[in-house]
Amino acid sequence: MSNRESSTTSRPEARVSLLKLRLSMIGVWALVTALASLILVAVLSILGVSFFGLYGILGFVVVFHVFQWLIGPYIINSVYKVREVREDEYPWLHRIIGRLSRESGMDKPPKLMIAEIDIPNAFAYGSPLTGNMVAVTRGLLRNLDQEEVEAVVGHEIGHLKHRDVIVMMMISIIPALIYYIGYTLYISGWFSGSSRERGNGGAFALLLGLGLMVLSFIFNLFVFYMSRLREYYADAHSSRVAFNGAKNLQRALVKIMAASGRISRRVREKYQHFKAFFISDPEVEFKAYGENIDRLIEEVKNQKPSIFEEIFSTHPHPAKRLRFLDQFL
Repeated sequence: MSNRESSTTSRPEARVSLLKLRLSMIGVWALVTALASLILVAVLSILGVSFFGLYGILGFVVVFHVFQWLIGPYIINSVYKVREVREDEYPWLHRIIGRLSRESGMDKPPKLMIAEIDIPNAFAYGSPLTGNMVAVTRGLLRNLDQEEVEAVVGHEIGHLKHRDVIVMMMISIIPALIYYIGYTLYISGWFSGSSRERGNGGAFALLLGLGLMVLSFIFNLFVFYMSRLREYYADAHSSRVAFNGAKNLQRALVKIMAASGRISRRVREKYQHFKAFFISDPEVEFKAYGENIDRLIEEVKNQKPSIFEEIFSTHPHPAKRLRFLDQFL
């Protein structure tokens, strides 16, 4: 364990917080998996559908998600104009990603990529076809100091270290599966309802299908919650492996929001497709020009998040996120 890592994890409150994060992520995954299994078995038993039919539906959804995972990096590279950074480009950035990868205990550093877009952000992604990659945007390099970029890269490497991209794929399959079954029943019930002989059965299938689609929406809220937990976990990782990671990450997050506020909403909406991958939701902005960054950090930390605003978000509210990082200072 490095000196920088041990200096933060030695704090009792930091150790307790990390343990809570791990247990929360395990608990959410177990709860969602157990509830979904019970619901699916009950529904299919009521309908008299064989388990072979269940496995067929499950297999289709899993194969579809795995296919998305495998080709996803190519789609992201196309949408965000991503290219690999040459060794002679940004040598300081290559040194950072190499050092943080070693600090994180990774066998080899991820590929360093740059997205030629003005949105200030960064993301980690990859698949067995492409290997692991960390991308920073042109806007991020233009708006952040090198120490703040290091903290952002530490966060992204944390996602790769924790393999939470795979975890998110696994848990996101569940609401997709429930929705697919619900939609199938809804369509079946709709057409069966036109037959007088099967009218009652059609109405039951239609209502059951609607109920499952509503349940899939509820399960998606758990997926959003898991996404927020993984952002906290990656923040903690950055605070442990990057130099002065917690403070520099706080500064980076506020600068990203401030810079996003100077970009038109029309431009930001062009890059909403994969915003869950970003270190910061590009829709979250903060109007500030030439302000003292430390004063802005305190201003954001004093905000009071709305529960309805957060439960539909893939990222923690900035105020809660900055306060979480305080324990690693």
